[in-house]
Amino acid sequence: MEAKYFTYIHLIDPVIKRMAARGAGVVLNVVGMGGKFAKKIHLPGGAANAALMLVSAGLAAAYGPRGVRVNAVNPGLTLTERLQTGMQAEARMNGGTIEEALAKASSDLPLGRIATPEEIADAVVFLCSARASYISGAILAMDGAVTPMVV
Repeated sequence: MEAKYFTYIHLIDPVIKRMAARGAGVVLNVVGMGGKFAKKIHLPGGAANAALMLVSAGLAAAYGPRGVRVNAVNPGLTLTERLQTGMQAEARMNGGTIEEALAKASSDLPLGRIATPEEIADAVVFLCSARASYISGAILAMDGAVTPMVV
């Protein structure tokens, strides 16, 4: 909670109050799917993610009347250095290659592939833009999953 949840809250609190005072603003939290689907190896991080989703919706309700929109994006697996490092570790543990680990991870996703950082950025840019001026309190899932998975 200290590493993820409170870092968001300590930043959002003074900024959202200033946005409300001027009558306009957008807060977009990049949270992660860990708060939606329980994974036994990610329970503390998942709890922080779930709390961030809840606070995003709550802030949207509280500050919407004052001109501030609040949304969250929950990326699933994304081709980042962090994911590459995790896939290297998984490949070592399973005696395979990083390519095999990536292929396995991709095959488990409904869209059959891992997101690119640019795809996540496109959603963020849209939700922060005037084109999304009537979207507030949304939690956008970006992994293609339609049903909860408990692992």
